[in-house]
Amino acid sequence: MFQRNSLIIAGIAAMISTPSTAQTAADAVAPEAETSLTTTFSDISPAAQAALAAKNAGTPVVADDWMIAAANPLAVEAGADILRNGGTAADAMVAVQSVLGLVEPQSSGLGGGAFLVWYDAESHALTTLDGRETAPMAVTPTVFQDDNGEPLKFFDAVVGGLSVGTPGTPRLMEEAHRRWGRANWGDLFQSAIHLAEEGFSVSERMASSIAADADRLGRFASTADYFIPDGTPLATGTILTNQDYADVLRQVAFKGADAIYTGPIAADIVRAVQSADGNPGLLAMEDLEKYRVIERPAVCVTYHKSEVCGMGPPSSGALTVGQILGIAGEFNLTDLGTEHPDSWRIIGDASRLAFADRGRYMADSDFVPMPTKGLLDPLYLQNRAHQIQATDKVLETIEPGQPAWDHAMLLSDDQSIEFPSTSHISIVDSYGNALSMTTTIENGFGSRLFVRGFLLNNELTDFSFRTHVDGAPIANRIEPGKRPRSSMAPTIVMQDGAPVLVIGSPGGSRIIGYVAQAIIAHLDWGMDVQQAVSMPHLVNRFGTYDVEQGTRAEALIEPLSAFGFEVNPRGLNSGLHAISIGDKLLGGADPRREGIALGE
Repeated sequence: MFQRNSLIIAGIAAMISTPSTAQTAADAVAPEAETSLTTTFSDISPAAQAALAAKNAGTPVVADDWMIAAANPLAVEAGADILRNGGTAADAMVAVQSVLGLVEPQSSGLGGGAFLVWYDAESHALTTLDGRETAPMAVTPTVFQDDNGEPLKFFDAVVGGLSVGTPGTPRLMEEAHRRWGRANWGDLFQSAIHLAEEGFSVSERMASSIAADADRLGRFASTADYFIPDGTPLATGTILTNQDYADVLRQVAFKGADAIYTGPIAADIVRAVQSADGNPGLLAMEDLEKYRVIERPAVCVTYHKSEVCGMGPPSSGALTVGQILGIAGEFNLTDLGTEHPDSWRIIGDASRLAFADRGRYMADSDFVPMPTKGLLDPLYLQNRAHQIQATDKVLETIEPGQPAWDHAMLLSDDQSIEFPSTSHISIVDSYGNALSMTTTIENGFGSRLFVRGFLLNNELTDFSFRTHVDGAPIANRIEPGKRPRSSMAPTIVMQDGAPVLVIGSPGGSRIIGYVAQAIIAHLDWGMDVQQAVSMPHLVNRFGTYDVEQGTRAEALIEPLSAFGFEVNPRGLNSGLHAISIGDKLLGGADPRREGIALGE
């Protein structure tokens, strides 16, 4: 067993208790820029300013009646107004998403997709809504391959129309309101319309993201005109209006989501995709007209006394988070504690084992048979944990397991790329309903196509660019109408049939590690939600251990290396938003981004 050095342990303990305020510069491969831990806003209410100060001080927001946590104070205030006036979590989500699409367009919006997990206080039922984008019916298996059958370079596929899937977010907003809303539909867009017409101050994060991606944003005239007027990227503090977006929201407020999926707006979306200079796409009016949100059962895993529940296929989020927790739950992380290197060895290798299964088996289960139950079977997870228990070093080899399955199917490992962008919303309303929704346009700024005041997604590049390896099909290969695999992991943790934690994060495939770590921190190590979302990250997906650079997590580099891990210090730009539910509501917002938690 690794012999711990007392100075290292002391440093690790300090790391856990006091997150560093240092943060690294932008991710080299993803254009969405990182931001400082102490973002300030001048155009938000005193309550929102107090919530921002609480986040920067590492203190959770406390409330009795309702709570909301999301990625931008202006969006949170829009949702808070709805909750304050008797709206439900579903109502508030519509208001929040509408504003996020305006003030954080690089991450989510009307041109993207989302997954939603809902706890209904009246029926005590938990369910999920799948608003993931779909592949156009005209796609072919080799759409992301060149003439020689080789995969396209990532950004060659992303920028333009080829990467655009059928958006799902507008239909999801409408479906959630139809099922669980109480407020007038049209009233839910008023904050976003006002901000779009009167103007909002461009945030540091939005400005940094634009500057980091200016070359790609400049490829299309309408995109460049908005984000890079006169050839200069929008600067922090610029007052920006978006009349086109306001006009679209007015039509959605009047006509519902049909305003996006039929008629002139839909025609403009299709025209932009099919005529994208240098990289036209295949999205058609029929794809928009036929899009449907799908209700799916929540995927849950037992973790100690809790049921950790989230979004199943086509998301890999709940399954992979569930596998990490199921494997790690075979060890006593509570007694080991946050400062013991063995805790991170266990979590790291549990994650590697889960990601091996993710790469082999997980995809849209409407198209590919999946061993969903087998992957979360307690005996199967115990057997996977035995591999970690059998050594005191890093596992030298990681292979997909053989979960119980009602039929046999030979599959190859997925090779898709997933970069960090996305946004997360957590809400608990005064009626006791809970909502966890992760929303995205995939890469920062999506396809870079800007239509009617909003960006279109590049979600199709979440499919594997290859279809087969050595003759065996890849589960996450592209097919007409199929939904690409996601890592989004909106999660509600249940105890005794009631929610106790609402959580989720952006971050590409690292979402899974961010969410699993925060759940362990809260349930095993007794951290409140703000401590859990603020603690430095350590994420292992495929073997390399990413350690959050510029934080005290770097004290773990030496012991992790001694175990045999390859360690990579780097920026880890999560955007966790969490609410714990007990005698009080406690809200936490990730200090790495601009969001806040707000409640009363």
